[in-house]
Amino acid sequence: MRDLKKKILELQKISEALEPNEEERNSYFSEVNAYANRFINNLPKTKAFSNEQASPDAFKISNEQKSIKAILALYAKEIASKGINAASGGHLGYIPGGGIYTSALADYLADITNEYVGVNYSSPGGVAVELELLDWMKDIFGFPKSAIGNLSSGGSIANLIALTAARDKHSIKNDRITKSVIYVSPQVHHCINKALRIIGLEDVIINHLELDGGSRIIPADLQAKIDTDIANGLNPFMVIASAGTTDTGAIDPLDELGQIARQNNLWYHIDAAYGGFFILVDSKKEAFRGIETADSLVVDPHKGLFLPYGLGAVLVKDKEAVYKSHRYHANYMQDAVSDDSPLNPADVSPELTKHFRSLRLWLPLQLHGIAPFIACLEEKLLLAQYFRNRLVEIGFKVGPEPDLSVSYFWYPTEGDTENEFNERLLQEIHKDGDVFLSSTKISGKFVIRMAPLSFRTKIETIEKAIAMIEKVMQKIG
Repeated sequence: MRDLKKKILELQKISEALEPNEEERNSYFSEVNAYANRFINNLPKTKAFSNEQASPDAFKISNEQKSIKAILALYAKEIASKGINAASGGHLGYIPGGGIYTSALADYLADITNEYVGVNYSSPGGVAVELELLDWMKDIFGFPKSAIGNLSSGGSIANLIALTAARDKHSIKNDRITKSVIYVSPQVHHCINKALRIIGLEDVIINHLELDGGSRIIPADLQAKIDTDIANGLNPFMVIASAGTTDTGAIDPLDELGQIARQNNLWYHIDAAYGGFFILVDSKKEAFRGIETADSLVVDPHKGLFLPYGLGAVLVKDKEAVYKSHRYHANYMQDAVSDDSPLNPADVSPELTKHFRSLRLWLPLQLHGIAPFIACLEEKLLLAQYFRNRLVEIGFKVGPEPDLSVSYFWYPTEGDTENEFNERLLQEIHKDGDVFLSSTKISGKFVIRMAPLSFRTKIETIEKAIAMIEKVMQKIG
């Protein structure tokens, strides 16, 4: 026994390095805080994109100890300065978010106290924060209090939860899969297809709907396709609409699609991951009419509320459909189960292990209130309009008036070389990197996308983008 105790004490002495004392903690925090301040202060003059690759050898794991200064220097050189600078206001490609500072403080607190919020028993306060945020979102989107929800790692898992509930509600399994039909826009986010594959619906029939000139689903086409499929002995069971597509930011006619879904007993899912929170802007509320008719809804606070990556949300009206997929009991969890306890997040999601990610939204809302978030969203709508106007002034063509803050443009040239020219233009924009833009194809046409959404994107950013485009245009003639 004495030898055993001696060995334990020897190991304890070595392992004490994992519990730095207060002086060491202050030193670490001081260095990290100084780096954070330098990074944020330098963002206005830092490039938004670099296509330089990281050096894999820089990240080798060994028993060699490094100072926090050396680690931060490596981070700055090999991580923060390469690829897309997602914290930059110049990130106007894909769907940026930004990463507000006060969310970082929330993550710091959550990591220090290490709350486990998968079940109420473990952290009743942490679970209460998640449930309060979900109730707040129910109010925003007109969902009933009886709806169930979850704060996930992002839109992909949120959509997975919703589609699994739809599958189980309509008992789409075995030989029913190959006869069942889902109706989607050609611009549906690819995470929908990925989720269907994961939940065993890879062989379901995907019926792509016709779009109008603004890339929105045409309701009459949905009804016609449902009628045809029923006449052919198929089983229509779900329609998926978007409240802000990734390609063009289009909002489908949510109310009309909802009526058709109800009349035909289809599960109605709305992916509002990018665009949902624009409902907070008064001028856009009407565009979201009908969102409250959805059976399930996905929205990403790490997009429309400018949080760091890692927070999506799903709301589902049919609690039992979600429980059927995700609620399980294990003997070792028996202490955590109580009939009168609030909803356990683990019963609504594939995740059992769940960190306190909801704090990254709750804390900023408490500190700042809601008004700055709404103002920021409205600002992005106006910046997209301003960017389009400036592009037209310098000779570009732009897509139709956008529903939200995503739009697209191209430079007109003669004949078949137009796509090739705009591809080369984007390549040079990426080489420059002052502002990051992306691309897509609309009916075979190569176009350049703009997506003002970062809270750090300001009118100066748009002017910088125009200057960069003009410089690149001169370069390629």
